[in-house]
Amino acid sequence: MSIDHHTPGHSHSHSHGHGHVHTPAAGQSLIFALVLTLSFAAIEALAGWWSGSLALLSDAGHMVTDSASLGLAALAAWLARKPPSMRHSYGLGRAEIVSALLNAVFMLVIIVTITVVAVQRLRDPQPVVGESVIVVALIGLVINIVVAWLLAHGEKTMNTRGALLHVLADLLGSIAALISGVVIWVTDWTPVDPLLSLVICVLILASSLRLLREALHALMEGVPLHLSLDEIGTAIAGVDGVRSVHDLHIWTLSSNRIALSAHIVIDNFTRWDGILREISSMLEHRFEIAHVTLQPETNVRVLSRMPRVPTH
Repeated sequence: MSIDHHTPGHSHSHSHGHGHVHTPAAGQSLIFALVLTLSFAAIEALAGWWSGSLALLSDAGHMVTDSASLGLAALAAWLARKPPSMRHSYGLGRAEIVSALLNAVFMLVIIVTITVVAVQRLRDPQPVVGESVIVVALIGLVINIVVAWLLAHGEKTMNTRGALLHVLADLLGSIAALISGVVIWVTDWTPVDPLLSLVICVLILASSLRLLREALHALMEGVPLHLSLDEIGTAIAGVDGVRSVHDLHIWTLSSNRIALSAHIVIDNFTRWDGILREISSMLEHRFEIAHVTLQPETNVRVLSRMPRVPTH
């Protein structure tokens, strides 16, 4: 069996399926999480300013990014539900990927800001009211747990996963702020506050870079990171009646919609309907690729420069 990626073909057959459905309930969960998160971010920012805690201020800044993430996620989920049009034949599902990209960039800006302020605080320590930090961090921890639960049990897309990464990192940020408050309350050692803020930045940085890489990869129409082009090409070429595969392309349409197109070299067209059904079923169940465009051909020129395979 062989896989080639160069020769054009002529006629097309299509098998389209969509296993990804955006539900209003998913959007409602995002909106509820947004209101909850944004409200507490304002409270936490005020408490951080009053108590002098950079850990609370940095956590509040991260919760603002959470809110932006959730807002973008809600907007993108709404856009993704719109049907295809004459101007957007695939629909607007990629709004989710754009949202994830903006979300990641926003997080990186926040990281730089918090890092600069934390370094300044290490050089010039400021007084911190530990008791206030403990109370606010506990409330934040509870809220982050509720929001994380909502997102974890909602729709699984790159978009909502990006928002969930924000919230999970912020949950850890609330734990860091809580530890900071306890340490300062017990020992009066204020450097723990900016040090833990830097820890929060590291946590945010890891998730941000992961999300940024995945979003950019999808926008550049790369093969989804969890799939192998060679493995899928070999699986298609292994279907009974298929001689070889070429011009194989796999890319991301939206968070949970993957598209595939390929030219399939067969002996003759009489068996094509059965071959098409078998390939489409295999791709959907084995690789979760339901949007498939396959073009059959019996091009002698193609076969002449490809290793022939035994018939099944």
